[in-house]
Amino acid sequence: MKNVTDSFVFLGHWPSAGSFGFNTDILATNLINLSVVIGVLIFFGKGVLSDLLDNRKQRILNTIRNSEELRGRAIEQLEKARDRLRKVEMEADQFRVNGYSEIEREKTNLINSTYKTLEQLENYKYETIRFEQQRAINQVRQRVFQQALQGALGTLNSCLNNELHLRTINANIGMFGATKEITD
Repeated sequence: MKNVTDSFVFLGHWPSAGSFGFNTDILATNLINLSVVIGVLIFFGKGVLSDLLDNRKQRILNTIRNSEELRGRAIEQLEKARDRLRKVEMEADQFRVNGYSEIEREKTNLINSTYKTLEQLENYKYETIRFEQQRAINQVRQRVFQQALQGALGTLNSCLNNELHLRTINANIGMFGATKEITD
C-alpha cells in the first residue's frame, strides 16, 4: 500500500515534458499534413466521387444501350439484306443465261457492304465506350484535384492566424539565411 501512495507523492516531482514550440522537422510535419489532407479528402470526397461514378456508369450504360439499339438495327438491315439476297438468287436462276457473273458481283458487293456497315457500327460502339470512359476518368480526376485543393486551402486558412503566419515566415527566412551562409 505504501508503494501506491509513494507513486502519487512523487508525481509532483516529475520534470516537465518541455515547452510548446515549432517542429522544424520538415519530413515529419509533411507526413502529418499529408495524412490530414488525405483523411479530409477521403471523408468529404467519397460521396462526391461515388455520385460522379454513378453518373458516369449511367451514361456509359445509356451509351451501351444506344449501341445495342444500333446493333439491333444493323441486324435488321442484315436480315433485310439476306432477304434481298434470296430474291437476287432467285432472279439469278432465271437470268443465269444472260449474266451470271453480273449477278454474282452484285451479291458479293451487297454482302461486303452489309458487313462493312456492321463493322463500322461495332467500331463506333467501342470508340464511344472508350471515349465516355476516358471522359469520366478525366472528370473524376479534375473533381478530386479541385476538392483536394479547396480542402488544403481551407485547412491552411483556418489554421493560420496572423501571428502564426508571421512566425512561420520569419522561421523560413531564418532557415533560408542559414542555408545561404553555408553555401557562401
